Amino acid sequence: MGSSDEKTDLQTPLILISGQEYDLDSKGKFTKDEILTEAKKQIFLAGPMMFVNLLMSLVQTISVMFVGHVGELALSGASMATSFASVTGFSLLVGMACALDTYCGQAYGAKQYHMLGVHMQRAMLVLLLVSIPLACIWATAGDILQILGQDRAIAVEAGIYARYMIPSIFPFALLQCQFRFLQTQNNVVPMMLTSGFTTLFHIPICWLLITKFGLGSKGAALANGISYWTNDVFLALYIVFSPSCKATWTGFSKEAVHNVSKFVWLAVPSAVMVCLEIWSYEIMVIVSGLLPNPTLETSVLSISVRVANELGAGRPKGARLAVFMATFMVAIESVVAVVVIILGRNIWGYCFSSEEDVVSYVSQMMLLIAVTNLADGVLSVLNGVARGCGWQKIGAIVNLASFYIIGIPLGVVLAFVLHLGGKGLWTGIIAAVFAQTIFLSIITIRTNWEAEVKFSC
Repeated sequence: MGSSDEKTDLQTPLILISGQEYDLDSKGKFTKDEILTEAKKQIFLAGPMMFVNLLMSLVQTISVMFVGHVGELALSGASMATSFASVTGFSLLVGMACALDTYCGQAYGAKQYHMLGVHMQRAMLVLLLVSIPLACIWATAGDILQILGQDRAIAVEAGIYARYMIPSIFPFALLQCQFRFLQTQNNVVPMMLTSGFTTLFHIPICWLLITKFGLGSKGAALANGISYWTNDVFLALYIVFSPSCKATWTGFSKEAVHNVSKFVWLAVPSAVMVCLEIWSYEIMVIVSGLLPNPTLETSVLSISVRVANELGAGRPKGARLAVFMATFMVAIESVVAVVVIILGRNIWGYCFSSEEDVVSYVSQMMLLIAVTNLADGVLSVLNGVARGCGWQKIGAIVNLASFYIIGIPLGVVLAFVLHLGGKGLWTGIIAAVFAQTIFLSIITIRTNWEAEVKFSC
């Protein structure tokens, strides 16, 4: 049986911003001071988290960029392996860790601070256990990709890269738990600093392993694990020794092994909601390996996915004012991102490859990514609202319909029937993103925030 504190913490509201509840009156007009206060809260919370997410995605992106200058086949293999790892491992761990947004957030709001450490330990235990079978899947990635009909040369290269990425899955799992432990306390600056250092540290590590030690793409894969472990160690030291975590981290506790099933019960739908969206992008990269000239198509589509991920927005959540302010700010960010994408469309390709055909194809794909980003920014806010309000099941249904009933089938038809290649696959992604945005917008606009907060209470 769990402690009485743990039972109580599950009864606290889900909708929390900076540890405070919103006014139940959702129909009143907002004052200038309220708007400015909300804007400051989101800038100081979502801003650093946006950079943390960006820096985390850069670790794998930098590795792929280094591999791209080893050769086109190496780039295709690393791209395929990175997508495979995302579909079969990283996305699942990210989704399951999202359960801590609820549990740690509720514990912090109820001022049951020691429970944050208990929830984090429980999540770490579950995610590490889940990582073991995932590592076994990665070990056989090459064979699985060949069974799925991928080009043999690319599949073999991807299998080697995936095996050398296995040491990265365990620190990645721990890192997701640490992030959410700190984020729910609004303690996000340390994550930004450690992630920034880790990303900078990752560059010379890749160079040493790939160039000086002559490991090629294997060195890039190993560098991921080294960087994740480095970030883990820094955050662990901060959590243990920082006065700001004194109340929330009280040491290892036997409570962490209690109510594991309750954590899993919430972690599974959270994982489904996150995975359905992430998988759709990575599935497109894997499917691109079935196109004519698979080496070029896989390389370019993977680069497109990485660039789109890097320019993605944060994960704000909350009630009506938070939604309006988050949408407004992320819309501005999306416009800036679109300008960056368009102006730099002839440059992005050189970051990943020196092959002219790759660079030229990437330049064309950047225009499609710019269109995607217009809706993707607002979509990130709507997904955050869904998680904040506990709509994981609704979000999973919307993602399933948008990507797997509309997006992927449309992309496959355009790519293989109408012979549009990678452009056709990405057009399917655009359709899915806009469909998802429309569905979630309707749900959010029709939400009665007063009833939502009362229900959450």
